[in-house]
Amino acid sequence: MTRRGWILFAAMSAIWGVPYLLIKVAVDGMAPPVLVAGRTGIAALVLVPLAIHQGALRPALRKWRPLLAFTALEMAAPWLLLTDAERKLPSSLAGLLVAAVPMVAAVAAFALGERSALAPARLFGLAVGMVGVAFVVGVGREGGGDAWSVTEVLLVSVGYALAPFILDRHLGDVPPMGVVAASLGIVFVVYLPAAIVFRPERLPPADSLWAVLGLAVLCTGIAFLVFFALIAEVGPRQATLITFVNPAVAVALGVTLLDEPLSSGLVVGFPFVLAGCWLAARAPRTTEQALATIGPH
Repeated sequence: MTRRGWILFAAMSAIWGVPYLLIKVAVDGMAPPVLVAGRTGIAALVLVPLAIHQGALRPALRKWRPLLAFTALEMAAPWLLLTDAERKLPSSLAGLLVAAVPMVAAVAAFALGERSALAPARLFGLAVGMVGVAFVVGVGREGGGDAWSVTEVLLVSVGYALAPFILDRHLGDVPPMGVVAASLGIVFVVYLPAAIVFRPERLPPADSLWAVLGLAVLCTGIAFLVFFALIAEVGPRQATLITFVNPAVAVALGVTLLDEPLSSGLVVGFPFVLAGCWLAARAPRTTEQALATIGPH
């Protein structure tokens, strides 16, 4: 990976470890559709005019089919599912479960023709990762949650794993600002009716409002521009490796700032999940593939 790639990787690892904390804070003061609409609406308010000014919005809209697919898998479905899940799950647990993304990405790469994606080492990694997930969700879960909440977060992982492939294969020649702005605008329009129906009866607490603002500006607008640059630099499957670090940030923030319990299942399962993800996502070190990781794909 290039120096630029490592800088982008480090930035995304930190930035996308924060949303779990902010969602947990915000969802206490508003329903999930309101939070998603607020998050996307604020970000779209800033980015759509910029995309129009740069002439980036029209090229994105021309490719509306892959744009809709990317939007559904990366934003529309995952953000509602994750927000709903965090009404019951600790933010630290939600962040850790999303670490399944590289395992799903390995399966997706195999389905798309990369036969080495499920080499024996990767299959072993999938098994190790599933053992870790079993520990996390089944042992000492003092923080609450239920089977459906866990399922919601695992579905989020599927969306997060598949969306970069669509971006890389079908939207790689579209300006990132256009894709981000168009996607945010679409999600906002989709969730606005539900947000109106489920709007809170009184103004939410200040910390919830600040959390939504942080989600919109840092974890959405800025984050996606950095993420697209990372995908362009290292490729979609390598980019999903940020989920090795995201959970650590999410766990640290949840335990220190929200006093969430550090359960025995989390302590035991965390290393298994990360080891499994690393094995499932690692690339065979052939000469061709080693060279491919040096520069942009």
